[in-house]
Amino acid sequence: MVKNMRFDWTPSSISKYNYVVVKIGVSVLIMGIVFHLFFSTSSGVDIIEVEQEEEITPFVEEEARTPSSSSRSQSSASVEVHEFGGQIVEKGKCDIFIGDWVPDHSGPIYTNKSCHILDDNPQNCMTNGRPDTGYLYWRWNPRDCQLPRFDAVRFLDFMKNKSWAFVGDSISRNHVDSLVCILSKVEEAVLVYHDLDYKNRRWRFPTYNFTLSALWSPFLIRSDIFIDPDGDASSEIQVHLDKLDENWKNQYQSFDYMVVNTGKWYFKTAIYYENNTITGCHYCPGKNLTDIGLDLAYRKSLQLVLNYLTSSNHKATILFRTATPDHFENGEWFSGGTCKRTMPFKEGEITFSNMDSMFRNIELEEFQKALKEGLKNEVNIKVLDMSQMTLLRPDGHPGPYTHFQPFAKDKNAKVQNDCLHWCLPGPIDSWNDLIMEMVVNS
Repeated sequence: MVKNMRFDWTPSSISKYNYVVVKIGVSVLIMGIVFHLFFSTSSGVDIIEVEQEEEITPFVEEEARTPSSSSRSQSSASVEVHEFGGQIVEKGKCDIFIGDWVPDHSGPIYTNKSCHILDDNPQNCMTNGRPDTGYLYWRWNPRDCQLPRFDAVRFLDFMKNKSWAFVGDSISRNHVDSLVCILSKVEEAVLVYHDLDYKNRRWRFPTYNFTLSALWSPFLIRSDIFIDPDGDASSEIQVHLDKLDENWKNQYQSFDYMVVNTGKWYFKTAIYYENNTITGCHYCPGKNLTDIGLDLAYRKSLQLVLNYLTSSNHKATILFRTATPDHFENGEWFSGGTCKRTMPFKEGEITFSNMDSMFRNIELEEFQKALKEGLKNEVNIKVLDMSQMTLLRPDGHPGPYTHFQPFAKDKNAKVQNDCLHWCLPGPIDSWNDLIMEMVVNS
């Protein structure tokens, strides 16, 4: 038996019911508004938001050398990198080697006073008397992603019990000095080896059991260089296009990471050998030899080096750095050329010389071949394409201040300029930001 259900619809109960309904309705409306506002501000989760850079005028005062907080957040997400068309690209989108130099008030990580290896260093521009400091207040900014500054603590933690080598010419040595200066802000580097003229050096960071070596090998292949006591060539360089330089080859197995480069030395007068027989030369008038062309010699040497690295059973991480252009104007290093600019170029204001363009094309072509072989043999090889970013920095060279106080006695003195190497600190420090991104953050 089912009882009849009775609904008590008295006026007072209706009033109470309406009151409850109104309260519920208002509550739902408020929740809907909050819900809408929340999701309208959170809907861009797949969009990388780039901070707007405020216009900064580079500081030139002496006090501005002390680094302050970076103008870009250090907690920005790191760029995921992989090889694409010979470049390092973020998911097919961000090439960290394509960008611009933008003002950065934070300045260098170290100074000429905080890094002891800069004592008597020809790239110590401030100590040598360079009067302007604006060149210190720029940073490299990739077009489509954020590039955090080098984190020395994180780098050293990552490299515990590891060994690095920089193999190449004097630009490679310039780069090593930059990295040692940055890392020494965390722990003082201990020089544990050097040869007589300090072209080959090795440092150790004891707390991390990390070693960092600089190996002199300007051609990367065997070369017999004849230099007199004054540093001038006493005879043509003899270059063996079919033999690796034993200086780095014999130590290669001991390195976990290796940065290799060459380039500028191939412009020098040279006699080329294969199978211990002269096969030609570069710029050897009166020798009755065939000039085989710089492009052929350079390509052969890179093929030999990269084939060895990508076919080796030793699985080191290889960073192949492209050659960097110089900025001599109104002459060359031997004919009064200078570099007096104090600001970076913008893209489109300068182009590569024919020679620099030829060398870079050969480098990227041979790297592409090596990359395929490396993938087959599980060798991790990457390209450090520094050419474009350095092309834009004519202001970063020592110029006459490769000499100590060159105008102290005569402000009109004729002084040979260095428009090839880089001031320390200076633009070359940004190279380490890219290495950090490629090796550690990725």
